[in-house]
Amino acid sequence: MNDGFYTALGTPLDPRGDLIEDSFRRQVSDQIAAGSAGLLALGSMGHQPGIKTGECPKVARACVEAAAGACAVLVGVMDNSCHRVLSRIDALKHLKVDGVVATTPYYIPPRQEDLVSFYRTIADRSPLPLYLYDLPGITKTSIEIPTAEALMGHPNIHGIKTGVLRTARSLLHSPAQNGSFHILFSELDLLDLGYAWGLRKCLDGIFSALPEIARSFANALRTEDMEALRKSQDTLSAVRDRLQGLGIFRAYSELMNLQGYEGNFAPDYAPPLSDKERNVVKSVADGAMPQ
Repeated sequence: MNDGFYTALGTPLDPRGDLIEDSFRRQVSDQIAAGSAGLLALGSMGHQPGIKTGECPKVARACVEAAAGACAVLVGVMDNSCHRVLSRIDALKHLKVDGVVATTPYYIPPRQEDLVSFYRTIADRSPLPLYLYDLPGITKTSIEIPTAEALMGHPNIHGIKTGVLRTARSLLHSPAQNGSFHILFSELDLLDLGYAWGLRKCLDGIFSALPEIARSFANALRTEDMEALRKSQDTLSAVRDRLQGLGIFRAYSELMNLQGYEGNFAPDYAPPLSDKERNVVKSVADGAMPQ
């Protein structure tokens, strides 16, 4: 788990909902070439809760094989009970992944003490390292700082992904921090600020759609050029902001297609973009690309 940027990968699907493996593998290769320190398959951008259960291990296997040890590989296993999460983990046990990532349960909102039980139960039984995924905007339940601190000492809980700056900073400097609990900071608009404050692992899905900007971001991190880092980050944020009004997954799918990644990256119920909307995405992509 080296310092740098981590890419939340999109999952390209055909009309049947099956993985388009060539497209996915090329996405992995392009991110490694751009300098990614790690990859998250089947995260939020990879729409794991919407992928057919049988396809999820195929996505993980393709990611591991395409990465070929060049960087860390994390795999999302989000679900609504310990049994269901552990079933997803069991399907990955033959793969050499560096960790699995689980949000809080999102159907029945848990209490904080429930979360401690949830994550400890999974970590106790999982053959793979577990990472907490703090995503309150979707799950409606935050992983509060005392809860994360209560889980930090578990030998099979290796870190957290969070976009809450206070949570990330507090855990980075927590008395319970022993140096082996990794914090992946994921608030796109504050990545440079977080980096300056010691949050040296950052994660977002927009990197996957803009590999050349991701390369610039990686170079700025490596050289600690904060002005170049700011410019790259501002470009990524501007792209996101312009595409959100179209429905971020619909626009993201079109942006990926424009980059040459075949497949549908949006939920299968999302209507296709109109010609006008596609032209908006193309203008955004053209404006973001280095000349």
